[in-house]
Amino acid sequence: MLASYAVDRSLGRRHREPPHPYRNDFQRDRDRVIHSRAFRRLEAKTQVFTRRYSDHFRNRLTHTIEVAQISRTIASQLGLNVDLVEALALVHDIGHPPFGHAGERSLDAVMRQHGFFFDHNLHALRIVEDFELRYAAFRGLNLTFEVREGIIKHSHDYDPAEFPELSEYLLDQRPPLEAQLIDITDELAYDTADLDDGYEARLLTLDEIKEGVPLFARLFEEAARLYPDALKKLQFNEVLRRILDRWVTDLIDNIRKQMEDLAHAGTTPTLAHIRSHPRRLASLSAEAELERRQTKEFLYANLYYSPVLEPEKDAAERIITDLFDLWIRHPEKLPHSYQEKAESEPLPRVICDYIAGMTDPYISDQHEKHCK
Repeated sequence: MLASYAVDRSLGRRHREPPHPYRNDFQRDRDRVIHSRAFRRLEAKTQVFTRRYSDHFRNRLTHTIEVAQISRTIASQLGLNVDLVEALALVHDIGHPPFGHAGERSLDAVMRQHGFFFDHNLHALRIVEDFELRYAAFRGLNLTFEVREGIIKHSHDYDPAEFPELSEYLLDQRPPLEAQLIDITDELAYDTADLDDGYEARLLTLDEIKEGVPLFARLFEEAARLYPDALKKLQFNEVLRRILDRWVTDLIDNIRKQMEDLAHAGTTPTLAHIRSHPRRLASLSAEAELERRQTKEFLYANLYYSPVLEPEKDAAERIITDLFDLWIRHPEKLPHSYQEKAESEPLPRVICDYIAGMTDPYISDQHEKHCK
């Protein structure tokens, strides 16, 4: 049973298609994303750590699967459209370039030198609208309006005046809760996962984490009392499990409370209320949000900007900058299909599209081939 504020049906696709006999629209979107080339490439794109540390660490694909799992759990408890939530979770990172956030910053920097910019949400929309070629009847994946809207709006509010080309996506309204949910489950997933991978990589020590993350320290004491003979790593795992469970439970309870508050105001909350609300309603309580923010600040201070990771970030910047500059100066060295695209689209945008779609190994091979 869907809640009164859930998305109960799609407004449709860009190209009309007959209904499927046993899959609803959002299940079809989920399946189209899973079978796309862009989704498969996530397996070879960095989340935080490259395989230099271990092949056990999260990549973009495994992170995406974790976000989908967490999101489905929360959506089912809140009566949201689980199929839509799953499709949005699976597609939310397909616009990311190689080399994680370092690659994204580098690609945006070189684009701005030519009067453009790079935004992974907008790039993801281009992927599903144009780049994926799987169907004879249309370009792209022909996803539902709700999934396309969620791709661009799940984590960012775009100014209608600055992005008139996105006017069809109701930029003056909030996205549904199904889309709002993805932004926060994304953060809950990587905050806990990055503590795990940082500890496994020995870039974070147990003492550092306990000192910098009060919630972790408190829960570690509980885990150590309950399991005094367990290995430290197993005690560590128990703490991460408890943190994630605590935040997910808090998120469910807080969203449910906000829906109850809307109902107490005299009306049953609907999707229209979600869209017209002055703020996003998918949020943690103030206490849990403080815990999450402390964890994130610790990760930025001690992991994401760790000097140990600087050589890899520098390499990412060099590789992207070198290849971008090469193809700006010598567009004839681009693959033929991209040379054709450059006849009708700005060359920097075409090069950006090419680079953003690459995996870490492929772009490294291209740099070795063209720039050594």
